Amino acid sequence: MTASLDGAVADPERFATVFDAHYEEIRRYLGRRLDLDVAEDLAAETFLVAFRRRHSFDADRGGVRPWLYGIATKLAGRHRRAEVRRYRALARSGPPQDDDGHDQRIVERVSAGVTVQKLSAALAGLSRGERDVVLLVAYGELTYDEVAAALGVANGTVASRLSRARTKLRDSLGVEV
Repeated sequence: MTASLDGAVADPERFATVFDAHYEEIRRYLGRRLDLDVAEDLAAETFLVAFRRRHSFDADRGGVRPWLYGIATKLAGRHRRAEVRRYRALARSGPPQDDDGHDQRIVERVSAGVTVQKLSAALAGLSRGERDVVLLVAYGELTYDEVAAALGVANGTVASRLSRARTKLRDSLGVEV
């Protein structure tokens, strides 16, 4: 993250650059975890919280990106029950239906449905901490250092949570993760 962007966090007049640079990425991350309408609301709330807490931002603890992911993850945690219900529902029903009636799309949808069902059930079986680490790495493409900064935990905690989660996912899915 550039120093000028870090400086924009503290400056209310320049905070829009933080929003412009990261909103879509944060919204996508939340959209993968929660329903899209909730994701839109939480993405906006993430930046509202960030703006209100901009003076507490410490660039020495990490960049703007993991700081925003940390806020988003905490907000998503408040919706944890909904998230687990969503994974369980996807495990039962598969991904949402597509209006395209083409035979190939049906085959793809059935294949994806089986995969989404298994993955959703496996994610629902993880602890909150394990799921947060897995999703920050998988969806947010954050490094261990960024995940640690986002969640306010040690790098070793990130590594151990990810290791436990991978073991659980491997056992649940029967594949190497």
